[in-house]
Amino acid sequence: MTCIGFLSVAPVVEESMAPYVADAVAALEAFDVAYETTPMGTIIEADDSEELFAAAHAAHEAVGARADRVETFLKIDDKRGVDQRASEKVDAVEAELGREARRSGE
Repeated sequence: MTCIGFLSVAPVVEESMAPYVADAVAALEAFDVAYETTPMGTIIEADDSEELFAAAHAAHEAVGARADRVETFLKIDDKRGVDQRASEKVDAVEAELGREARRSGE
């Protein structure tokens, strides 16, 4: 089984959130998860929801260590009985499109 999550942890601050986001991403290193950081959040893959929740909680607490207020969004795809990675989901969409599912913002 693969549990895939979309995690967004953000402090409520006026300045750049980059240092806080870096703390959140660094906190994921202590867990047995794969992750990919995007401009709007981080995709996390774990073998089960328990590990995914633990990693997300650690990221939330890492940001909370420096911010008085933290907003966290966690969306989970827990497709039980099937072992499918996030990259395979993208591959399926690209197969339908007949091309990459990205467009350059240049």
